[in-house]
Amino acid sequence: MNFLFPGFLWGLLAIAIPIAVHIFNFRRTKRVFFTNVAFLKAVDTQTRSVRKIKHWLIMAARILAIACLAFAFAQPYLPGKATTAAQQKGITSLYLDNSMSMQNEANSKRYIDLATGHLSDLLGLFKNATSLQLVTNDFSAQEQALYRAEKVRDLLTAVGLSHTPRTLEDVLKRQQNLIARHQSSGKNQLFWFSDFQKSTAGNLADLKIDTTNQLFLVPVQTVAEKNIYVDSAWLNTPFIRELQNNVLFVKVSNAGKEVAKNVVLKLTLDNTQASTASVTVPAGGSATAQFNFNLTGKGYKKGLITFDDFPVTFDNNYYFVLNASPQIRIVHIYGQQNPGNHIQNVYANDSLFSIKSYSVSNLDPGMVKDADMVVLEGVQQPGGTLTQELLTFINAGGSVSVIPPSEPDQNAYQTFLRGFGINGLSLIKNPSQETLPMTAPDRNNPFFSDVFEESVRQETNLNLPSAAPVWSWPSAGQQLLGLRNGQPYLTRLTQRKGKVYLFASPFQNEYGSMAQHAIFVPVMYKIAAMSVRAQRTAFTFDENPITLHIDSVTPNTTYKLRRDKTEIIPVQRMAGNQLLLEIPQGDQLGEALQAGYFELISDNKVQQVIALNHNNSESKLEYYSPEELKAAFARQKNVQVFDSLTDDAFAKEFQQQNLGTSLWKYFLYAALFFLLVEVLLIRFKK
Repeated sequence: MNFLFPGFLWGLLAIAIPIAVHIFNFRRTKRVFFTNVAFLKAVDTQTRSVRKIKHWLIMAARILAIACLAFAFAQPYLPGKATTAAQQKGITSLYLDNSMSMQNEANSKRYIDLATGHLSDLLGLFKNATSLQLVTNDFSAQEQALYRAEKVRDLLTAVGLSHTPRTLEDVLKRQQNLIARHQSSGKNQLFWFSDFQKSTAGNLADLKIDTTNQLFLVPVQTVAEKNIYVDSAWLNTPFIRELQNNVLFVKVSNAGKEVAKNVVLKLTLDNTQASTASVTVPAGGSATAQFNFNLTGKGYKKGLITFDDFPVTFDNNYYFVLNASPQIRIVHIYGQQNPGNHIQNVYANDSLFSIKSYSVSNLDPGMVKDADMVVLEGVQQPGGTLTQELLTFINAGGSVSVIPPSEPDQNAYQTFLRGFGINGLSLIKNPSQETLPMTAPDRNNPFFSDVFEESVRQETNLNLPSAAPVWSWPSAGQQLLGLRNGQPYLTRLTQRKGKVYLFASPFQNEYGSMAQHAIFVPVMYKIAAMSVRAQRTAFTFDENPITLHIDSVTPNTTYKLRRDKTEIIPVQRMAGNQLLLEIPQGDQLGEALQAGYFELISDNKVQQVIALNHNNSESKLEYYSPEELKAAFARQKNVQVFDSLTDDAFAKEFQQQNLGTSLWKYFLYAALFFLLVEVLLIRFKK
């Protein structure tokens, strides 16, 4: 037998009081005179033995009553079966996993409700404890104090689902830090009520539990049949124009072990349903849905993908934003002035393009980084800072179109183009500028998908321009247009995220008819359209930092994010034209941010609209089983793992394994019994 509060055993010293009372009779005697002394002696002889026995019985009843009271306050119990049994001493830290995956159901009850029920039953066993601590994924300031069992029970009623998943390592550090604030040393108890989701639990091998503490793991889980969620969404082209057919691809994943058949997805744009699609998603796999839609008007369009999937519904919405018809920024750098001014004419006639022309001799190379596409036309010798800026621009995702001068510097261009896989650039001596006809392009190439009309696509003999090349290069990249002699005329080279379009001849009339031909405008438009960097349709809250492109940067500008009435100022910094924002977590704000659309504001003006979604790791419903948890903590004897319990059996099982049998009630009843015996002995003493 052990005692929960052995300090109360000092109360056994109170036994000395009835002993002293019975040994030393402090009552004052009263003298009574009798005429017949012989008769008095006879009475005394007859009652002394009986009276002595009653006195000893009263003393024994009082001693036993006091002893039983002392034992009752010390709360004796028989130890449990477990070798590392729990003790109601120190601090008891209770972690309740309230992540969104706890929305899943087992036997028509949510995991969060099962875990709350188990925790509430445990509080019934610790109802006299005064050092209880409740920890959730919110990591709120309210969780830093110690409470009694009834207060913790009240806090449970206010716990809701949180969009902030925590690794078990984060939870352990949180509990240890809070315990250290209230108790520097001693033996404490930690409880984890969770579904132990693999995608968010972290590496279990990194968890080292202090041997002075005890950890109890209480899994609440079952096998997830299916859960559908949107993994990502992207456009078939990075460029969107209004009143034209656009295609959106949506990747849908299934985290369950059952095929999801004919899942209907709805596409909504600016609160208006635009399209629907149906997909069948294999178990543990993914499928891609395709939406065709048209946009009316320019600017940012708020998109939403929705579907029905029960019982896990927190990931049934996916938010994204489309920027319709943004201007394509073109920087035109020229060396030899083209009399026809073809580049200016082709792009200046459409409000879709914003073109700025600079002479290479008066160029600020820093202007390059603000463009979507750079046209290098007639520059005899690129070099120095310009070459380095162009390389940086291409590596960052920009596009450069190179149109040669009539007499290019071979060495300078060989150095510039060598980094894109072109070795052996050679000049062509053609004093008479004899032109060569072009061959028919591959009309199945996606580059020419909307260049030729459908009727023209079926023709075998197309009227194509001719050209007199001033240089040639070996096969490299992807040839888009070629000459009849096998030489390439237009080649696309890919470097990291960027592209280089290399032409074989200038656009002057004496070097061919390319600039005057009908194919010239759609080809140049296509190059410009494909130079637009792919739109980032959505971000996630844990993607820190997120990167946004700012067209015109004003020094010392503070950017804010606003959603409805919520406005935050995230940690931010500028890197050129890139704004890096760190989205604060729920415990940093006091409340978790909800997924949706956020406006980027500076100087009280809306600069951009972005969509933020929660990480889909919570949607992957794969859990550590009790057997896997036991194997992971097999070497840590102070860790106890319970089997999955879906009813009220947890409290009984925990008590049998850890707390044993409590005996204080029996000692209290015994104390009352002995007090009753004392009263009866005194009452009938005479």
